[in-house]
Amino acid sequence: MLRLLVLIAIATVAVNGVDRSNFKTCSESSFCKRNREIAPNQSPYDVIDDSISIVGAKLSFDISKKGSDAVLSASITALRNGKARLRIKEKNPLFPRYEVEDVLIKEPEEETGVLSNRDDQGIQINFRDKQIILTLKPFRIDFLVNNTVVMSVNSRGLMNFENYRKKPVFSEETKPAEESTGETAENSEATNEAKAEDDPILDENAEAKVNQRDEELKGMWEETFKSHSDSKPKGPSSVGLDFSFPGVEHVYGIPEHADSLALKLTSDGDPYRLYNLDVFEYEVNNPMALYGSIPFMLAHCAKSTVGLFWMNAAETWIDVNSNKAKDSILSRFASMLKGNEEMPQIDTHWFSESGIIDVFFMFGPKPNDVFEQYASLTGPSYLPPLFAIAYHQSRWNYNDEDDVRSVDAKFDEHDIPVDVIWLDIEHTDGKKYFTWDSTKFPNPEDMQKSLAAKGRKMVTIVDPHIKRDSGYGIDQEASSQGRYVKNKDDNIYEGWCWPGSSSWIDFVNPEHRDWWASRFSLDNYAGSTNSLFIWNDMNEPSVFNGPEITMHKDAKHFGGWEHRDVHNIFGLYVHKATTDGLIARSGFKERPFVLSRAFFAGTQRFGAIWTGDNTATWDHLKISLPMIMSIGVAGLSFAGADVGGFFKNPDEELLVRWYQAAAYQPFFRAHAHIDTRRREPWLLAEANMNIVRDAIRARYALLPFWYTQFYQASIRGGPIMRPLFVEYPEDTSTFSISDEYLIGSDLLVKPVTDAGASNIGIYLPGNYELWYDIESYKWFTGPRTISMSISLNKIPIFQRGGSIVPRKERVRRCSSLMYDDPYTLTVALNRKNQATGQLYVDDGHSFDYSKGEFSLRKFNFEGDVLSSRPASAYGNYRTNSWLEKVIILGLKNKPSKVTVSGKNSTARKLKFKYDRENRLLVIKKPEVIIVDDWEINFKF
Repeated sequence: MLRLLVLIAIATVAVNGVDRSNFKTCSESSFCKRNREIAPNQSPYDVIDDSISIVGAKLSFDISKKGSDAVLSASITALRNGKARLRIKEKNPLFPRYEVEDVLIKEPEEETGVLSNRDDQGIQINFRDKQIILTLKPFRIDFLVNNTVVMSVNSRGLMNFENYRKKPVFSEETKPAEESTGETAENSEATNEAKAEDDPILDENAEAKVNQRDEELKGMWEETFKSHSDSKPKGPSSVGLDFSFPGVEHVYGIPEHADSLALKLTSDGDPYRLYNLDVFEYEVNNPMALYGSIPFMLAHCAKSTVGLFWMNAAETWIDVNSNKAKDSILSRFASMLKGNEEMPQIDTHWFSESGIIDVFFMFGPKPNDVFEQYASLTGPSYLPPLFAIAYHQSRWNYNDEDDVRSVDAKFDEHDIPVDVIWLDIEHTDGKKYFTWDSTKFPNPEDMQKSLAAKGRKMVTIVDPHIKRDSGYGIDQEASSQGRYVKNKDDNIYEGWCWPGSSSWIDFVNPEHRDWWASRFSLDNYAGSTNSLFIWNDMNEPSVFNGPEITMHKDAKHFGGWEHRDVHNIFGLYVHKATTDGLIARSGFKERPFVLSRAFFAGTQRFGAIWTGDNTATWDHLKISLPMIMSIGVAGLSFAGADVGGFFKNPDEELLVRWYQAAAYQPFFRAHAHIDTRRREPWLLAEANMNIVRDAIRARYALLPFWYTQFYQASIRGGPIMRPLFVEYPEDTSTFSISDEYLIGSDLLVKPVTDAGASNIGIYLPGNYELWYDIESYKWFTGPRTISMSISLNKIPIFQRGGSIVPRKERVRRCSSLMYDDPYTLTVALNRKNQATGQLYVDDGHSFDYSKGEFSLRKFNFEGDVLSSRPASAYGNYRTNSWLEKVIILGLKNKPSKVTVSGKNSTARKLKFKYDRENRLLVIKKPEVIIVDDWEINFKF
């Protein structure tokens, strides 16, 4: 009978996917309940009048709370380039409170030329076209741009700051249910004295109050979830604040969630949760936490865009609700509502379990401005090596060296390019990382060198959990040198993960990160070579027998911090240490590639991420689009989803459609669970294999365009895979679109995400914008929705009129072999017969670009001339790649002559073909070096 029940339970999980009972809802989280139950418009927090001081661009003040002696220290600072920062923390904390480190790339610069004035209600700070208005009673902040309120803080009065306090002691009659005091008779008298002095709960009416607040006190000093107990030695410590966005109906970001691009309202369910967790076969259209957390939100309307970054690494929940601006706007701003009493507003409520309130505000005014402002804080994306943005082949697991050789050979046999082959955990000796199974992989260096001889790379998995084994050198060192996370009793923290009994390196300690980085040297990582790169999985961290499949919150880290304080940044520290290790391995010369599952704000500086353990269903293919876009909106461009789904077996139509979609997403990797059927492209029916081959080859042909997009993201930040509203911020039709997107600003992609689709609707934005189908060259004018008939080999992709897209059409077996190949430029003319585009070129692998070894070219078509000129005065990189072909779309008339001239050459005639029906001109072999100055002239 027991066996039957177990089988039924397993079957239920298999059908329904994730076991949600393993993960908390808000009602099961005491601090979430406490913050969510705060009544609006009754804020007890006031600014203390005589505490206010202004120095430069920084306004400092203290905040009091009615009914409490605790005082908070606060400051609001105007920052350069359209930003501001609010910090609130305890003035005299009983314990230190964790403040996030290593996320900001530098301390933000204060604004200059700041003016201020004061009246009876508060203080106003003016800088450029912006104002910060601090209201004293109750505490509130309003941000104005051009005299219009764009954000309000604590306008709903939901601020909450749980000061550290000494643990109260109750008599047996008044003790809250399940509340353990941990006190003995010997120390009760002293504790009662402290209680009377320090805890406002325990006054002369303590017994009556305790009876009334029995439920409220549950979970404040100890909390239980399933069989796990959180000792909470410092007691309640949550912080919360509300932020409102007048005039806004759509907000975005706060990944990672398997949900729509525009965030949904949460009044009828749980808030969005940010808490890095190992959630396999996750549900779609759900606000529950997943593998990564970036507490960044973008609020957008046709008139303005603003951003908010809540810099806190603890578990965080965010409520999103709609409102009318008139219900919360101050009377002094009432003129904003004249003639528009129904102005919409989005209200958000953020609360974290510990830490301080540290919030950055970005004032746009457009989406790309906010992205650049956010990148100035946490950094833009790193520039990956070229191979990293090509195609990756992975599964759990390629069995042995023969299997790897066979997979490698099959790609060549079927003329399908690939750059990287991956090995999952089974390649190790008993799941001891930095080792190899000597039976299955006896010659790992030779295996890697064989791949490298073809221009290919290998990736191995290295997770942060370390097998407890006295014969394992990594465990020996970590244990003897005190490098492991400790449990609440100051012993080494142990839990279960893939190797069985495991412990975790304390990556919060910078010395331990340096030690970890040194493990990747060729001397320390036996069997590794310079063509081996790394995959950090399970770094949320995943603890199979821990609460919510992660580490206990009362585990202890470097600096005395509890795991609850640093949970969401733990994975970033693993990622950073691994990336630092690969850079050091190369003598600080070569760009690294490290894939991480967990992420936080700032992860974009260290590598790529993916959307975790998805499932081979159409719903998961569909949801991957808004998931990747949301991650990109939050500053992390280098993201993708497992092609085909990690769990279960996709049918051939689904797998084909997934390849077609993923070929136009930043990170392109096929991966699958160990129990799934093999699904390498050549195992499909021949017709379907050919379609997949075409999709992968299309990715390789566009690598120059992709690489240029990654370069631009490394300079200015912002997403590469962009929601339509980013480039068309005034087009309200784009605000809720989750199923199509732009690559940069020039290619529009509409993946097919429904089974059996034979027709698809595509929205083409932009007033009088021309869009060219990249296959048929047929043009359409926006804004409009078109209906297109599609077969299995068709994915709708359009090039924007006014753009120039570089390609390399000689696709080879990997990206490095295409390095010196010639380019094709596709020039898509707008209504003014103009177009422009850029191309970024460097060596594709080293840091030499940071020393000026790059070339950034600007191509421009105007006045019947196509020209190439430097787009940067600093690059001096040379390449032998030349211009093989120019394709011009939208050319209304056939030219009588086309000539090319270079910097040191006379003009010569070029051959061309013109298709009048499709307005298509093809010019062959201009044969000019792509990074030189040149012109192609057209005579009509």
